[in-house]
Amino acid sequence: MNKPDRFDEEAAMQTRTTTTFQHATGEKSTAVARSDWNWGRIRPVAFWATTFVIVFELIAGSVWNLVPIEWVEAQLRHLGYPHFFAYILAAWQAGAAIAIIAPGLPLIKEWAYVGAFFLWSSAVVSHLIVGDSLQTWGVPLVFGACAIASWALRPADRRLPETRLRQERRADAGQDGAGPPETHPRAWAVPIGLLVVLYAVSFLTLPAAEAMTHGWAVELGWMDE
Repeated sequence: MNKPDRFDEEAAMQTRTTTTFQHATGEKSTAVARSDWNWGRIRPVAFWATTFVIVFELIAGSVWNLVPIEWVEAQLRHLGYPHFFAYILAAWQAGAAIAIIAPGLPLIKEWAYVGAFFLWSSAVVSHLIVGDSLQTWGVPLVFGACAIASWALRPADRRLPETRLRQERRADAGQDGAGPPETHPRAWAVPIGLLVVLYAVSFLTLPAAEAMTHGWAVELGWMDE
């Protein structure tokens, strides 16, 4: 075999290797792009689903504590907390719900998420200390998990600049000196409407909720029939 033939074979082999590598790289890039696209569609849905759960629970909890219903009073006695603690919780729950659902306000949102997680994690610990079963502390555990998920999935305009994900930082890199996005008054329309609806639902369903939770309290032995 002469040298030109050998060079031709080596060149053909190198071409095949390069083509195979490019094909494999292209398939990998396509798979990564498809995965990113799927996650980009799922993430907003997961964020708003978990956010709706915690906001509704905070609003309903603030209404239950503001009244307060028998379930709240029985639970406070069972855990050893004073009666006025319900009114403190009601105020902080309402504030946290407003801060989390409102547009913008990234710093206040951080504190609202921390407060919500502290509320539900403290409920779990309180029930565990007095020896309650999963039936009582499992629910606040789920709400605490939803609070963590909502916080982790929140979009860039709901984050502090220093806590944004790397890709969000790269996307913002071309905007030198750009501050946080401006919040227009119209952006408050949906959050305010949602808050009004959820508060209306919480007050309208209060009699049914009180009857249901009364049965729970009796079943758990926290109060007599």
